[in-house]
Amino acid sequence: MKKKILITGSTDGVGKLLALQLAEEGHDLCVHGRDAFKVKNLVSELKAITHHNEIKGYVADFSDVKAVKKMASKVVSEHSKLDVLINNAGVFNSSETSNTNQIDLRLVVNYLAAYVLTESLMVLLQKSESPRVVNLSSAAQASVSIEALAGTKALGVSEAYAQSKLALTMYGFYLAKKEPWLGVVAVNPGSLLNTKMAHEAYGQYWSPAEKGVAIVRQLALEYSKEEIQGKYFDNDQGEFTKAHSDSYKESLVLNLIDQTKKIVNI
Repeated sequence: MKKKILITGSTDGVGKLLALQLAEEGHDLCVHGRDAFKVKNLVSELKAITHHNEIKGYVADFSDVKAVKKMASKVVSEHSKLDVLINNAGVFNSSETSNTNQIDLRLVVNYLAAYVLTESLMVLLQKSESPRVVNLSSAAQASVSIEALAGTKALGVSEAYAQSKLALTMYGFYLAKKEPWLGVVAVNPGSLLNTKMAHEAYGQYWSPAEKGVAIVRQLALEYSKEEIQGKYFDNDQGEFTKAHSDSYKESLVLNLIDQTKKIVNI
């Protein structure tokens, strides 16, 4: 069955490969990137594959929460529903370390932007018969510093990345409980996949990017809601398993969400 699917961070890596595969399967796609030229080229490439015009491109710098809100408003105005949201956009290394509010760039792009986009698109997800949100997490997860999230504490690159991925996982678990009609799952697509991010961060890779594409697609389209709801899939192990212990501590989760709402004004 043809689905309306939005993939963030889809001009490179797992996001782009996933978009290409889903286009070949005939799905209606919304793709996102921060580089307008790359987004335009990707849309053209996808349209050539699908031979129809149900491909939309969106440009937004996810280090700017206001830009994310603006993009979300445009998506809502241009579509009547959304079946699947894949929060894939992420950053590890960057020449910039924080946004204008002094919040670490990784916390903003990898977590806050995904939070804002998901909450803003809820109105479209509600129109789907089987809505789903897939959050790309990581094997690297670390306890979230509320001070860092507020921009009052500096973090190292690896620490910020790990915290951002745990924050996104915790949000997903919270959302699965709060909105039981919505299928929500977190996934580590695989450590050190052959992507631009892995090469820039570590100069090496362990597995082909297609490994991550396959599991993200399966979680988005093949597993039932009951199989995925509020769970974490570790593709290094090839199974559903436990995320970081903080994900299951209600007080920590609720504190994270409360602080997030204050920061992004949603």
